[in-house]
Amino acid sequence: MAMFEGVRWASKQMRYLLPTKQYELLEIDSQVPAVSRSVHYALFLAFEGIRFYSKKNSGGGLEVIFLNWHKNLERFKRGIAFNFSSGQQNWVPSVEELEHILMHRFFKEPPLRSFFEEMADLGAQGYLRPYTVDEEQSIGVTFPNRPAVRAAVSRYDRYLGEPFTGVVVPHLVRAVGVNMTGCLKLGVNYLMSVKAVDAAKRINPEAASALFLDDNPRAPIEDRNITEWDSSCCLFAFRDGTVVKIPESSLILPSVTIQGMVAILREMGVQVEERHIKYGELLERAKRDELVAACSVGTAGILNRCFELVFVDGENRVLFTHRPDQKHPLFKRLGETKVYYWNIYKEKVKVPAGLKLFRYLI
Repeated sequence: MAMFEGVRWASKQMRYLLPTKQYELLEIDSQVPAVSRSVHYALFLAFEGIRFYSKKNSGGGLEVIFLNWHKNLERFKRGIAFNFSSGQQNWVPSVEELEHILMHRFFKEPPLRSFFEEMADLGAQGYLRPYTVDEEQSIGVTFPNRPAVRAAVSRYDRYLGEPFTGVVVPHLVRAVGVNMTGCLKLGVNYLMSVKAVDAAKRINPEAASALFLDDNPRAPIEDRNITEWDSSCCLFAFRDGTVVKIPESSLILPSVTIQGMVAILREMGVQVEERHIKYGELLERAKRDELVAACSVGTAGILNRCFELVFVDGENRVLFTHRPDQKHPLFKRLGETKVYYWNIYKEKVKVPAGLKLFRYLI
């Protein structure tokens, strides 16, 4: 599974109790009750990962910049709502409420200022992690009674990176579509992610990521759809110049980053198709040397091209190993897309149509 490298967390985190709207600044190592539904059952355990950039403006003020982060907040809101009963939906915070507590309270806390100033001086990548926890001391198997939003903030050097090896893992499924959890960032989804990478390593010890198929393991393997990597979405680039994005569904997380990748690629003149790809199609096109690159796309890593993708059969026997065509123009274009995306945050390039930049003076 991919790891953060060079990560440093700010010394404080925030807590916001949803029933009472009470805000508090805590130490980063402040803990949740040992007896909590969130700890024991992963109930009310939703989170977000949000990229940002910190800079000093021409007047000497400190700013933080986000891209399309209203979509992160909307997704976080949906994750919170999913964890509440029908009678608790009035506790679900609005996007505007989440924006206010994160940007106009937490990020403006004086103890955090030196952290953001250091980030600005380094030009570092920023990562905001809001998450939820039930703070009631109870192990009753019920909905939360003392739900809180917490948030921590960090900077880091790298996540996943290139080159990386991926392995198709057909015998595990990340989520079940009918439960409607695969399209949310919930803690319950990620046990299967790490189990899948562990399974991938048994096939190839160098594996850093696992590629999931859909939630129909009884179907012929060649007829199953590609879904996601263990902790990121995927793009596939083909020799005919097209890039394929898997459509959003109850199995696919609606990735904010991949929406940005698609917008940039289209502005560059690349044809992007949004459609399902069956495992059999991807395998045959890889064998015919039509697959230029398979990419992992997510908040922390932005876009990384897989340098070895291992295809297996239903018994986990290796069928084929794909390696990218590094000389193909589309391989280079994908790398340029990653750079362009981060440069949007730095305000060095134009914001493509459909994307929105958010700037806050802190």
